[in-house]
Amino acid sequence: MKKIFYILSIVSVCLLASCKKEEIGGTATQEMAGQWSVTCDGFANGAVQDEDIYGMGNFLVFTSNTAANKPTEMYLTDDPDNKFWDFKCKIEVDLATLTFSATNADNLNYPCKITVTGGKIVKNGTKTPSGMPADYIEFHVIFDDDDHVGADYDDLFFHGFRYTGFAADEL
Repeated sequence: MKKIFYILSIVSVCLLASCKKEEIGGTATQEMAGQWSVTCDGFANGAVQDEDIYGMGNFLVFTSNTAANKPTEMYLTDDPDNKFWDFKCKIEVDLATLTFSATNADNLNYPCKITVTGGKIVKNGTKTPSGMPADYIEFHVIFDDDDHVGADYDDLFFHGFRYTGFAADEL
């Protein structure tokens, strides 16, 4: 009986020692992907002209990897449960500088063109409402179906922090 136990122990150790743990990799754009709590302001003449222009307060937008998993592109989307503009577009990204943009990108949710400029993420660039450090995001957007662009402001300015999920950071 001892021989059988001894042989099974050696075989088990050999089998376990020969197993390699496969590392699960992330996506190509994981440094920039996330859920963001943002505010939207009217922007003109190089400055905010109207804070929280649509009276929505903070709401969520998402930056996410595309199915192609390229390090040069992502999706920018508003919250599917609390839509701001019902938009989803593909943006070009630069992982080295954590910047992004899009020129006349198709809105994948309804017919509309979207231009995104000045997009950037700053690691630990802001504080959450609870005072904890968080990544900061900002970008300018022009929706070609926005009647106020050019009349009341030049574009919409989105800015905020990486969503934490903590109650103390809810606005």
